[in-house]
Amino acid sequence: MKTILEVNKLTMDFGGLRALDCFDLNIAEGEIVALIGPNGAGKTTLFNCLTGIYTPSGGDILIYPEAENKVRINGLKPNIITKKGLTRTFQNIRLFPNMTVLENVMIGRHCRTSTGILGAIVRNSETRKEESSIVEYSYNILKKIGLLDVVNELARNLPYGAQKRLEIARALATDPIILLLDEPAAGLNSQETKELDKLIMKIRNDEKITIVLIEHDMKLVMSISDRIVVMDYGKKIAQGSPDEIRTNPVVIKAYLGEEFVA
Repeated sequence: MKTILEVNKLTMDFGGLRALDCFDLNIAEGEIVALIGPNGAGKTTLFNCLTGIYTPSGGDILIYPEAENKVRINGLKPNIITKKGLTRTFQNIRLFPNMTVLENVMIGRHCRTSTGILGAIVRNSETRKEESSIVEYSYNILKKIGLLDVVNELARNLPYGAQKRLEIARALATDPIILLLDEPAAGLNSQETKELDKLIMKIRNDEKITIVLIEHDMKLVMSISDRIVVMDYGKKIAQGSPDEIRTNPVVIKAYLGEEFVA
């Protein structure tokens, strides 16, 4: 399988604290890969490095956009990394609460627009055509995500589970090749988690988007993952299929616990 994301000896230091310690990761096109580990293992720090929120202290992050050769994204601004095809959601929802569901998705599409400030002021035919295209594209995403019936609702008025889906829809509007999901099941009830399971599989299978997620819901992780990477103290301590991770003694001791295996 074609490599789409490559992380080599990634290191992140915060003063005297090493949050990532020579961390390596290869993601193949079309995979669903879960990152698991105890709190403080470095999972979110890794996501922040991948998306330009943090500049790593050392190592390399390479992505492989279809239209170009591999690109080193260390130190690039988040909006540039998004344009390269790598986008994310956040553990704590970051929607625009006073905007509608449709407007939130349209904002996500902004990175793929070409209209500048002058076009927005003059509102020529090209600008109007592009705006119409953005609206149509956003409606299509909301249909796929299952939010078309609340398209004109304010984001703040949606139930929590629907807000989670809206954040995923906004991320999809950037037209990613890699989607990073930071604890997508956090705060969801069992029914909402089952729906999330189906949604993630649909995004991978129908939209052909590679997915990397951080998640503590082990039932979800074991259900959808092609591969699981286990982190502890900024290092990778194991990786493998769900069955391999479930029975790995190092992982059981560091994270899963004996009761999970039982």
